[in-house]
Amino acid sequence: MARRRVRDLGLVVGSGTPGPRNAISDVSGVLVGHATLIRGKGKLVPGRGPVRTGVTAILAHPGNLYEEPVVATVHVINGFGKAVGLAQLIELGRLETPILLTSTLNVGLVEDAVTQYVIRQNPEAGISAPTPNPVVAECHDGFLNDVQGRHVRAQHVFAAIENASPVVIEGCVGAGTGVMALGFKSGIGTASRMLPAKSGGYHLGCLVVPNFGQRGNLIMGGLPVGQYLEGTRPSSSAAIMEKGSIVTVLATDAPLTSRQLGRVARRAVIGIGRTGSVVSHGSGDFVIAFSTAYRDRRKAEELTVQREQLRDEHMTPLFGAVVEATEEAILNALCMATDMEGRDGHVAEALPLDEVARFFGKR
Repeated sequence: MARRRVRDLGLVVGSGTPGPRNAISDVSGVLVGHATLIRGKGKLVPGRGPVRTGVTAILAHPGNLYEEPVVATVHVINGFGKAVGLAQLIELGRLETPILLTSTLNVGLVEDAVTQYVIRQNPEAGISAPTPNPVVAECHDGFLNDVQGRHVRAQHVFAAIENASPVVIEGCVGAGTGVMALGFKSGIGTASRMLPAKSGGYHLGCLVVPNFGQRGNLIMGGLPVGQYLEGTRPSSSAAIMEKGSIVTVLATDAPLTSRQLGRVARRAVIGIGRTGSVVSHGSGDFVIAFSTAYRDRRKAEELTVQREQLRDEHMTPLFGAVVEATEEAILNALCMATDMEGRDGHVAEALPLDEVARFFGKR
């Protein structure tokens, strides 16, 4: 069966209304780009291949983020990860570079490339202006990929950033190329929600790289789909893996402070849990959230700043939106991924959509 998003299988997640693309780019200005590296097969030769990896860039707006940063924060669900830039992001509540997602051992090289990119745009960075704070997060793709080769290089990072667009490609691309979740091949997934006019008409978008869980734990629409599939299909070696991670990126156009974004980010764990995650010991689970409602000006000279802020008592619709969008984005990542063979003949099987569709009335 051709790969389809979860709604095309007949499963409607929650009661909220998706945006026109049902993607993180339904938040106006947000762009996503990928660089995907797939080459070689057979026995692992560390440093050479096979290669099943990539990098994904999320831009809060198409302008110069270093000069016009946006409000942001991070919520750490479980800190078993190698992300960089998070401490300053939490401290200052300001995102000033693209967000980059990649393979675990590639974080350092990707961070270096983002720094090069910012300096190229802003020659004063680190000299007469503050040093930039690259934000890079990761998922381990070592079951399929030669991780020691650290194959994502500067040119791939530049390509992901420069080719970013509102059209978000899902599945086995970018940082999702070599990942697995809940016993099946995973990848990049995205979804969104639009709040009704009485709640401000704001948008909330989510993009995920899910890389966690066992097959028997998979839940779709509240149904134990994983238990059923575990009983009807032989499990590959990929299906027994438990350790893993998920990086979740949230975007909204609601006027929120970094404190309020933290409240929104913390609700993502509910959506993650609805798909079957138990946030295992070896799982690195991070939520990066930003608002596009206000662009700061690095060279502003005003002593104080005035800006709109959503009242806390009106945030509940956003909480519901992030839960639904996160759950749906994870399921889209599973539904849009395809079978992949990686190093040493390791195989990650795609979710069998024909069988899943039977649960939800479509074939």
